[in-house]
Amino acid sequence: MTVLKILFLLFFTVFAYSKPIIINDQNIFYNILPHTQIFIDKSKRLTIEEVPKIDDKFLENEEKHLGFGYAPDFNVWVKFTLQNSSNKSIEKILEYDNALTTDIKFFELNGQSNFIQEGLFHINEKRNTINPIFKINLEAQESKTYYLQVSSHITTLILKLNLWDSSSYYAKNTKHQVYLALFFGAMVILIIYNLFIFFFTKDISYLFYVFYVAGITFHQLIYVGIGNIYLFNQSVIINIIQFASFFVAFPIFALGLFTKSFLQTKIYPKFNVILNIFLILMPISIVIFSTTDIFSKYRSLFPMCLLIYLVILTIYATFKKNRQAYFILGGWVIILSSLMIMYLSSTGAINIYSNFPYIVELGLVLEAIIFSIALADRINQLQKDKVDANQKLITQQENEKQRLELQVENKTSDLKVALDEKGLLLKELNHRVKNNMQTIVSLISLQGDAIEDEQLQDIFLTAQNRIKAMSHLHELLYKQDNISNINAYDYFSILIEELKYSYDNDININFEIQTHLQMEQAVYCGIIVNELVSNSFKHAFENEDEGNVSISLKKNNEHFELCVSDDGVGYEQNQSTDSLGLVLVDTLATKQLRADIKINTSKGVSVLIIWKCFTDTSL
Repeated sequence: MTVLKILFLLFFTVFAYSKPIIINDQNIFYNILPHTQIFIDKSKRLTIEEVPKIDDKFLENEEKHLGFGYAPDFNVWVKFTLQNSSNKSIEKILEYDNALTTDIKFFELNGQSNFIQEGLFHINEKRNTINPIFKINLEAQESKTYYLQVSSHITTLILKLNLWDSSSYYAKNTKHQVYLALFFGAMVILIIYNLFIFFFTKDISYLFYVFYVAGITFHQLIYVGIGNIYLFNQSVIINIIQFASFFVAFPIFALGLFTKSFLQTKIYPKFNVILNIFLILMPISIVIFSTTDIFSKYRSLFPMCLLIYLVILTIYATFKKNRQAYFILGGWVIILSSLMIMYLSSTGAINIYSNFPYIVELGLVLEAIIFSIALADRINQLQKDKVDANQKLITQQENEKQRLELQVENKTSDLKVALDEKGLLLKELNHRVKNNMQTIVSLISLQGDAIEDEQLQDIFLTAQNRIKAMSHLHELLYKQDNISNINAYDYFSILIEELKYSYDNDININFEIQTHLQMEQAVYCGIIVNELVSNSFKHAFENEDEGNVSISLKKNNEHFELCVSDDGVGYEQNQSTDSLGLVLVDTLATKQLRADIKINTSKGVSVLIIWKCFTDTSL
């Protein structure tokens, strides 16, 4: 009984292995993987000549999709037999439905070891299909056995075999490429859109987002196979695959930087520290995965962990009422789902593409659109905040302006009252000083009239004129509103008229006055002019009734020049004199005005006094 069971099992196994796949010219599409036999060659040394000898080791497969993970350390042999049941020859296309498998060898069992090699590392320059394909020709009622030797270095090893009618396959391939072109076109538009926004706003969040979209777009170009046949040659593809860990991690790394900037994670210190740790470890992991193949199957694990953490961080920001988090949370759900589907599909864990072939591309476009809307809302929110801030600032400025205007008005009113009071006090003071001086002058005049000695009378007259010089100054100050400066011409004119009246002569007086004087300087200058002109009246024209006296006052840059001269007889400058008037002039000039004094007696007498001015008093 036991022997019969063994014989039955052997017969059934041989029968099962030899059962062909019946096809004809009416078959448009056929998934042949569930009707194949599989053998795992862990030695990776098995040749096509040795394969028929181990047919009994091939195992029946019933799966439509087989995944062996990242870079498995073995070769997979696939065996299947096709039988043309029609009465005419047919041509079919065998599609290996995965663009990332690196090495595929297709054998036709015809007594020879010839094969066709395909795969990511062996793309034919004339190939215009995304997935590797092999042409199969069968004569009427003909049956053939085929083998596939499949392995994958670095990338995933996924088995899915489709048998197509030629015209149907090329139509399907064209349609598939059009859909992918629309997807990549949409992604490029989003890249350009956000890049322009970055240039206009200088917001670094947009640049990070551009890096993310560009990275995910580049990854998809390789993942779906478009870039492999249209953009990059074989050597470039090999180099890209060698650094697959970088191209897998870069979009997620850029997404982490985008989240850090966009959500302003600094306001969440603990979460921000963890995010910084992820962002620091990411480049380190890229270096590790790029320099060794030991951990290559785990290269997507760290980026996925970062992605999950970003979702958690966004959820937390949502609970904290972060407006931007509301927008991108939906995008996170979509992108996490899309990338998880991509990751699980690449490992062979699931096969969702059979029913939803463009679910990842659709998810990525929707996510990119949602994020772009979030970024656009950020601009609107920033603009609104700016308008609100400007309005608040304007309101504050108006309130401050009104407050300051009221304060200035009050202060101005107080100052005006104080200035008016000060002006009145100063005018009253000048008036009282003038009256007091006038009283003194009157007393001196009365006293002088009672004296018969001419020399004493001259002394009294000189003192009287000196006091009058100061009195006239206060009189002018009393009559004008501005008491800080004095009109030198008016002042000197009054002094000279008083002197001419006192000495009763016809001396001609010439004025050249080009500036005003400060009140303090005017006091000293008035006394100096009074003394010098008095000396001219008394001594320069003793025997003459006519003569000329010139008085000039100029301002030259930062200096005043006062010159009093006459064309009289002059005197010997070396001759010592004890004249009180000249001593007074010298004292006032050098001590009070801090001036330089120059006296010239060669032709009459000329006295030039120069002193530095500190206040602008020019006319």
